[in-house]
Amino acid sequence: MYFHTISSSPAGIEVPEKILTVKTQLELSEEAIQNIEKCRNYLDKKINDSGLVYGVNTGFGALHNVAIKKKELEQLQKNLVMSHACGMGKEVPKEVVKLMLFLKIRSLSYGFSGVQLKTVQRLVDFFNRGVYPIVYEQGSLGASGDLAPLAHLSLPLIGLGEVEVDGKRMSGEELNSHMGWEPIRLQSKEGLALLNGTQFMCACGLWSLIRSKKLSDKADMIAALSLDVYDGRPEPFTKEVHRVRPHAGQAETAASVERYLEGSKLIAKQKEHVQDPYSFRCIPQVHGATKDCLAYVTGVLTTEMNAATDNPTVFPDNDLIVSAGNFHGQPLALALDFLAIAVAELGNISERRTNQLIAGKRGLPSFLVARPGVNSGFMIPQYTAASIVSRNKQLCTPSSVDSIDSSQTQEDHVSMGANAAIKCMKLVENVSRVLSIELFNAVQALEFRRPDSTSPVLEKLAEAFRRYVPFVEEDVLMYPLMHQAEKFVKDEWNFN
Repeated sequence: MYFHTISSSPAGIEVPEKILTVKTQLELSEEAIQNIEKCRNYLDKKINDSGLVYGVNTGFGALHNVAIKKKELEQLQKNLVMSHACGMGKEVPKEVVKLMLFLKIRSLSYGFSGVQLKTVQRLVDFFNRGVYPIVYEQGSLGASGDLAPLAHLSLPLIGLGEVEVDGKRMSGEELNSHMGWEPIRLQSKEGLALLNGTQFMCACGLWSLIRSKKLSDKADMIAALSLDVYDGRPEPFTKEVHRVRPHAGQAETAASVERYLEGSKLIAKQKEHVQDPYSFRCIPQVHGATKDCLAYVTGVLTTEMNAATDNPTVFPDNDLIVSAGNFHGQPLALALDFLAIAVAELGNISERRTNQLIAGKRGLPSFLVARPGVNSGFMIPQYTAASIVSRNKQLCTPSSVDSIDSSQTQEDHVSMGANAAIKCMKLVENVSRVLSIELFNAVQALEFRRPDSTSPVLEKLAEAFRRYVPFVEEDVLMYPLMHQAEKFVKDEWNFN
């Protein structure tokens, strides 16, 4: 069990990573409780003493100049959540919804949003008791925050929408009966605080980033094995080469591949060829550039998950309520488009290595079977990898360069960050499949190099993989083996 206290101290990327892998419980710090209550008390006093305050006692978006009577403020907030729950498409995975809850709790806990303490505590209860609101992928423009996804996240607070609890689906009303809860009666600004924010695209981005970091490490190891069974040369990984072009990711990749190849009899053999194709020779440069992108995106998402991103922003200590644009997703949109491109390149170069392995070069049989001709062997897995890589190129088309205005042109520039986030998730899953196909080929090729062996660490990798996927002697149904390879790379690979 992992316990995490919500406070003003910045959280690192390791926190969402633990949330995705370990059963986690959240609690609000005393500091967070005081900040939330202080801001709420200030806002209540401000409403009594002042005139119109956007989002507090006015309409929203193009209706910002419409005054709302005090007795209608609660209905205004409820109406906002109901009317904005317009999501469509596939349901968002539970693990992403879990991250959304965590991020929304953090954002509200700083005391700049004006929400009630019991509203934030109910979200903490959702997280701790495994209550996952049903959220849909489509609907956010990534500008006034992730309005539609966050509306679906918020509906169960007021007894509406749907949730999943312990594998059972139920309505928000049934949830309250099941838990013995009363619906939250939203006060002024609360609906806007819940719906404005970047927690959907940020949650998707964190999911993709965490997966991508692991894929980057696995890609280095798979590439090292492919290089070795291809009878590749070790010189391109020499540290002196990378000192004169000192990109951090490039040097890190070269060092990793060298480490993985230590003790290999194959890599130590005399080479007849002078140099290797780029997909082998330029592993440090290509994989390394992806690592540098991962470092940049880590910085962006770390900043975002430690930020208050709703609107208006309330500053009790300064006696200020400021209508601004912290809900705009442009920083995330750009970063997630970049992440998609960088991760796609791990798949792009991986497929090229697979293509080299089946080409009948350097003593390997055509299509990696002993009797090619009567057997097609590993011909078609490469087709599949090529198809996926082509699809990824389409998914790399940036979302952040697009904008369609909304709310009667009041919201006339939007980030499309949510679209960037969703397509990035799909692309990360695709690259996992492409890498699994390369590993499938590389471990097959290793058997044709016997009795020579690769390094101890790569032999360990091949041995673990063989527990999922056998050697292919003659043509068999390949898709079950490919699915097992994907499962191994995605879920079962748990050693370094």
